[in-house]
Amino acid sequence: MRSLHLEKKGLRGLAIAESFRQNSSKSVFAGIVMRRDFVIDGFVFGSATLEGDDATDTILEMYNELQRPDISYVLISGLIVSMYNIINIKKLYDSIRIPIIGISYNDSLGIEDALKYHFPNSFESKIIAYKKLGKREKISLNTSHDIFVRKEGCTLSDVKYLLNKLTLHGSVPEPIRVSQLLAKTLLQK
Repeated sequence: MRSLHLEKKGLRGLAIAESFRQNSSKSVFAGIVMRRDFVIDGFVFGSATLEGDDATDTILEMYNELQRPDISYVLISGLIVSMYNIINIKKLYDSIRIPIIGISYNDSLGIEDALKYHFPNSFESKIIAYKKLGKREKISLNTSHDIFVRKEGCTLSDVKYLLNKLTLHGSVPEPIRVSQLLAKTLLQK
């Protein structure tokens, strides 16, 4: 496991966000490589199936396509994407061996009922995947906003320090904000 050198201005991370249309079968994933000093030095794209189980593999493919050993962590905007395509954060960490941080912005009581409704014949596997994510942990940012994280390969204090450095205002870290804009723009093409 590589350690996070949080003091380095040039610390690079891969931030991934997605966007989709309700009537589509696929979502668009956009990834950016951004240094801690907000310099962008890479892009990567992918897609995942709405209501599918391929988002984890999509992220692994995106990471591998970059061929960037200088990436020190992965930030993901949500671990339940593309209409309940659940990202396996442990599989990501076990595969690439750098810290993985999933971010969400609202508290939630869970999605079990929604999974039973949307997947009446196959909800058991989705619920198992959801429970493997574990509990989210709340972080209060220096911007006076709260966010919720799940993490692998790093401590909560490292995550809080990193996200405070990457969040200029509001609750969305800058690398995630840019990847969200890029995913939305690609979807409109």
